[in-house]
Amino acid sequence: MTSTDTSEKGLEALIEKSLIETSHYVKGQPHDYDRIYCIDKTKLLQFLRHTQPQEIAKLETKYQTKFEQKLLQRISDQIKIKGIIEILRNGIKADEVKLTLYYKKPDSQLNPQTIQQYNANIFSVTRQLQYSDDKKRLSLDMAIFINGIPVITFELKNNLTKQNVQDAIKQYQKDRDPKETLFSFARCLVHFAVDDELIFMTTELKGEKTIFLPFNKGQKSEQNLLFPDSAGNPINPNGIKTDYLWKQILTPSSLSNIIEKYVHIVKEKEDGKKDKKKLIFPRYHQLDAVRQLLSDVKNNGIGKRYLIQHSAGSGKSNSISWLSHQLVELTDTSETQTIFDSIIVVTDRIVLDKQIRDNIKQFAQVKGVVEAITGGSKQLKQALEEGKKIIITTVFKFSYIVKEIQSLANKRFAIIIDEAHSSQNGSTAAKMSASLNKEIGEEEETTEDRILRIIEEQKLCHNASYFAFTATPKNKTLETFGVQNPTDHKFYPFHNYSMKQAIEEEFILDVLQNYTTYNSYYKLQKKIEDDPQFDTKRAKKKLKKYVEGHPHAIRQKAEIMIDHFMDEVISQRKINKQAKAMVVTNSIESAIRYKLAFDAYLTEIASPYKTIVAFSGSKDVDGKLETESSMNGFPSQDIPNQFKKDEYRFLIVADKYQTGFDQPLLHTMYVDKTIADIKAVQTLSRLNRAYKPDKKDTFILDFVNSADIIKAAFDPFYKTTILSEETDLNRLNDLQDALDAYQVYSEDQVNEFMNLFIKGVERDQLDPILDECKQTFKDELDENEQADFKKKAKLFVRNYEFMVQIRHFRNPYWESLKSFLKLLVNKLPSLNEADLSKGILESIDMESYRVERQTTLAIQLEGNIEIAPPPPDTSGSKYDPNIDRLSNIIQDFNDRFGNIDWTEKDQVRRFLFEELPQEISQDEEYQNAKQYSDRQNARITFEKKLVDKFQDFIFNHTEAYRKFTDDPDFKAWLSETLFKMDYDKGVA
Repeated sequence: MTSTDTSEKGLEALIEKSLIETSHYVKGQPHDYDRIYCIDKTKLLQFLRHTQPQEIAKLETKYQTKFEQKLLQRISDQIKIKGIIEILRNGIKADEVKLTLYYKKPDSQLNPQTIQQYNANIFSVTRQLQYSDDKKRLSLDMAIFINGIPVITFELKNNLTKQNVQDAIKQYQKDRDPKETLFSFARCLVHFAVDDELIFMTTELKGEKTIFLPFNKGQKSEQNLLFPDSAGNPINPNGIKTDYLWKQILTPSSLSNIIEKYVHIVKEKEDGKKDKKKLIFPRYHQLDAVRQLLSDVKNNGIGKRYLIQHSAGSGKSNSISWLSHQLVELTDTSETQTIFDSIIVVTDRIVLDKQIRDNIKQFAQVKGVVEAITGGSKQLKQALEEGKKIIITTVFKFSYIVKEIQSLANKRFAIIIDEAHSSQNGSTAAKMSASLNKEIGEEEETTEDRILRIIEEQKLCHNASYFAFTATPKNKTLETFGVQNPTDHKFYPFHNYSMKQAIEEEFILDVLQNYTTYNSYYKLQKKIEDDPQFDTKRAKKKLKKYVEGHPHAIRQKAEIMIDHFMDEVISQRKINKQAKAMVVTNSIESAIRYKLAFDAYLTEIASPYKTIVAFSGSKDVDGKLETESSMNGFPSQDIPNQFKKDEYRFLIVADKYQTGFDQPLLHTMYVDKTIADIKAVQTLSRLNRAYKPDKKDTFILDFVNSADIIKAAFDPFYKTTILSEETDLNRLNDLQDALDAYQVYSEDQVNEFMNLFIKGVERDQLDPILDECKQTFKDELDENEQADFKKKAKLFVRNYEFMVQIRHFRNPYWESLKSFLKLLVNKLPSLNEADLSKGILESIDMESYRVERQTTLAIQLEGNIEIAPPPPDTSGSKYDPNIDRLSNIIQDFNDRFGNIDWTEKDQVRRFLFEELPQEISQDEEYQNAKQYSDRQNARITFEKKLVDKFQDFIFNHTEAYRKFTDDPDFKAWLSETLFKMDYDKGVA
């Protein structure tokens, strides 16, 4: 009786058997492999003689006895020059003959000739392939060939024999020489390290620096059975966990699809170096997402919405590129008609625009497939008329363009939205949908007919499919684009690659593992004799901004950041001493002041590193108008490339580069700005890009936010983001009831207004109705009621514009009320709220400021936290200030933010007789005077340095400084005393 073969050879045999028997591969023989030319010459010649006999006959006649050598040499040389992708897609030229080395998979089954050609391809698998021509005769576990040309290699390991995928990775890194022909760049598509549980891949061998990426499905948790949340692969009830690789991914049909539609080579610019080439092979989650989307559209047609939740740093740009160009040629189930006329990509990322265009060029041979919209609607119309299949536009440009589109009802669109939550709000969606649905030449309609048509126009249009990509979907995004589960009625993304899985797979880094918080302590004092009254809430907000943005406070924090960066980042050789940092500030003025403080301190410590500041527009600071270019010395658009240079280590930002900025060398972030929710996730995620093998961790130093706030921000997006329930339609009923109760308008007035509005009358017929309601608003409502009415009116409009897109309901009066309120609100007078905190900053001084390190911890995320719909907002009363005297406001502020031992006598004593003398004694100029000059000259130098050092502490010890400058007797006494203490001690 024979037992089960549980060895590594047994796994090889199992994979080979599956590929041959199920996928109709041909068994390759190791001795057919020519190690010099890296080709299975038996399979190659079999393919060429069968498919292109006339071309081969010509070459045989010309080359005679050297036919095989010349042919193999030519093919090998072409692969070396152009790469495997190019020669498989386009073949080669040998003298006057053009040879096809692979026949593409036909797009449909309607052309028998293309089907016959494709079926002539020879997919083969060879075990124990001896690739080396030296005495060692080194061999690979397995390789896949197409028509005799190697495309994929494998190293297999087996947990049952106590080896795993990590051993396979090490074998590639240590035992597989990249100089070998088979392992040179772009000679193969991909190299797989495989065991019975996990799969990893690489597209370029670099010895021990070879980077392997996961190619795993992920595992579903008990809390979420719809999507994988964790690394690894699920239990396979029908076989080995990793058999999806050979049973699904490597079937001839699937592999052909990858070769023709996914793999490509990109060029990455490196500062001062030649462009670096990189071969891209899709990750499993990318391939799975795009294929599922294409399949769903093919089977269900146009008009659906899809939410793709893929973690930041997971390759959304490539996924969007692959989806875009395949949607262009996607046909319906009959395979006779393309589904979409045009693909519109809405993005704010210039890099994505260029990336899509560069990628498409490798897949589509037709010029002018992609066009970026930089002008208005005329350019868009022209692009459509000229057959531009992929149109790329920004959110701003798109919302402007769609206003003028008039005749696109017979067109069908795929709208791909990059970062859905920032690209799709209610009004933009309504304009987008209305424009794409606009019909011309309609028959005369009744008022109600036209109202109902407007409702339909505002919904996401029927002649478009929407594909929304984001790592952090908001509740409205989930409800608009997500899939509602019929069982629990919750909203889910169509596809998910979670932050948790990406971290566990080491594809991105966990940015919350080294989170350090600082507390600021300050003490203010009243500098005027009077004790005026101010609004406490607004006054304290201004005071907080004042002290945190004070040049002295910024200087202190700048020194902390730079010292930390030099001591804890550079000295610790983070990212092999290539690490960079981002400083997140709360305003343009703060960013400018930080730039000045950083530059000054870096100069003082003779640091070789420089800073770049990033903000929009210009700002006057201390009488000087500053811009990015004036401070950096180069144009704004050069910031990303300049920051790649080694000398630039600090990027100081004010609401720029906090989203969509990919710089793998970013290791440390210094946060001096309140961030929460999605903004926190997006900002801190700038650090998560991997840079293997050098980048092993990240660091965040936060002066403002607590660890609890950051945890609450990240948790909903750690796994699959789920919306607990849909928005309650009764919200509109409740808002209408509240608005009606104020009797600012009547139902008759609303209906009369809408009837005129739809007919397109001159505005002088509308204004009397609006003006009458405005007068009622002013005469009948007090200030709190006016504030409440305006807030609820805006809420009704906003909620209606959102809900009419996602819910099936028809309420003509709501549509009329929305249109009426939208214009009425603009007519209503502004509510004057006097700033009762004005003048507070002119009435105070900052006496002391210091920051203290609080704690460093790893923030542990849990996930499984559902988000809820936006809560109904019914409050709308006018702001009610709380008035208090300046002295009480300062006292309360100091009690809250200055909770540290401010024992004045002890503090002044330590400063005057310990800190200050030590600062002067360490001064180089004074040390030279004391050592090489007489007592009198030494004292003159000492007194000069005493004044200088005292000024450095002006904000820490304001009262002592005033005493020193205003009281000549005290100044003389202190100078004499401190000099004697230092000089006599030194002489002795």
